[in-house]
Amino acid sequence: MWIRHVFLGLAGLTAGAAVAGGTFAFLIMLNIIPRMIGKTKTAARICLYENMIVLGGIGGNLLSVFLMMRIPLGHTFLGVYGICAGLFVGCVAVALAEILKTFPVIFRRMKVKVGLWVILWFMALGKTAGSLFYFIRRLSDS
Repeated sequence: MWIRHVFLGLAGLTAGAAVAGGTFAFLIMLNIIPRMIGKTKTAARICLYENMIVLGGIGGNLLSVFLMMRIPLGHTFLGVYGICAGLFVGCVAVALAEILKTFPVIFRRMKVKVGLWVILWFMALGKTAGSLFYFIRRLSDS
């Protein structure tokens, strides 16, 4: 009986490692993390970035596996988490669209030459607001 549990645990661990490796490879391929480090001029803190990425992946996996787990940190933590999740989703969406050359085509067809950063900024804010709305609604449902 316990051999089955050990086998299932190992299978889950290896499958999780494969998915996590693919996710992090995707983020690196999109050049999100090196670009953010370059823009913020914080290359001296690369070890901190690596640790936070790993801890975020582990924490996200734990929360997705144990959905019924309660975290008694209150609404403030939920707001901070929502903002961080929204920024992350916004960065991934913008990086993917930039890799696919979506923005240059759209901006050229719309004849937008000034204020490109404003459009991108509002897209990121929209993603952040969507994440906040989702997490606040999820909190009120439970």
